[in-house]
Amino acid sequence: MRRRASLVLLALAVFCAALSPLLRWYAFPRLAKVPAHRYQAVVLEAKDATLIDYATLEPRRVPRLTMIQTLKGNVEQAREVKKTTGRDVVVWDTLTYAAGPDGRMVTRIPERYVFDAHSQQPVHAAGEHVDGTPVRRDGIEYKWPFLVEKRDYRYFDMTTRTSAPIHYKGTRTFHGLGVYYFEQTIPWTKVPLPRQLPLGITPDTVRQLGLERWYTTRRMFWVDPVTGAPVNGEEIHHEEMRWTGKPEKKPITAFAGRVRMRADHVADTVALVKSQRQLVLLLTSYLPWGLLLLGCALLAVALVLEARDRRAPATDVAHDGGKPGRPTPG
Repeated sequence: MRRRASLVLLALAVFCAALSPLLRWYAFPRLAKVPAHRYQAVVLEAKDATLIDYATLEPRRVPRLTMIQTLKGNVEQAREVKKTTGRDVVVWDTLTYAAGPDGRMVTRIPERYVFDAHSQQPVHAAGEHVDGTPVRRDGIEYKWPFLVEKRDYRYFDMTTRTSAPIHYKGTRTFHGLGVYYFEQTIPWTKVPLPRQLPLGITPDTVRQLGLERWYTTRRMFWVDPVTGAPVNGEEIHHEEMRWTGKPEKKPITAFAGRVRMRADHVADTVALVKSQRQLVLLLTSYLPWGLLLLGCALLAVALVLEARDRRAPATDVAHDGGKPGRPTPG
């Protein structure tokens, strides 16, 4: 009976030991993915900022600039892209809406971002754009891959519509969460004007005035290394209107300020990430290590039962007081 039990335990031990790496290296890359239907809205603010007044073409100080960034998963478009590419993709339609202290629009920039649901690498498909202009992304945007590595990544900049390295700068503690800190600096670069500007002004109107838009920023992200989701983001952002062909003329500051996530949105994001990271850890750590330890324990019990079963006949003979089958002389 003990021998049969030890064989059953041995089989279970082998099963658990085999399932452990399968969960981590086979199941996890296929099961962990960004949901296609995700919706998110984040509010960012730049307090005591400088903003251009297009009526006078003069910069003015404003107490607050508010940026509302909405992200909506386009499920139908994701299905269409999957039909053509054969890949499990996510399509995000985003909108970055900036408003001045009076609530009036400053800029409104739509964007479509298509990426692999598992690896977060961009997938090039029809409809990929920034502000209506087709783009071909190289590198991540908005979200890092699951299980972030301590290294630099290529990050897409929506304003320049190009990608550049975003550098890993070390580990931080943010709202009780261990995160990786990344920084990216975009040097002064000539960039397109937004298609929608206040007061009915168009990019052609600005160009006819002999002005062009230049931009630089220092971008900072605090990223959860398990889910790859940023829990906080900031930018030290500068924009200028420079006179075309007239470097001697003083540029006009179009925007200058430090853009931060609003405190309530930071708290909500941290709470959401803390709950989601447990699901990732379940597949990458808790279950694989738990199964491995369980397999070792089952193997140990099976070996103990087998050893006892082998010792049992010798013990029985010793208790008989002689060899079995031979009568004791009287």
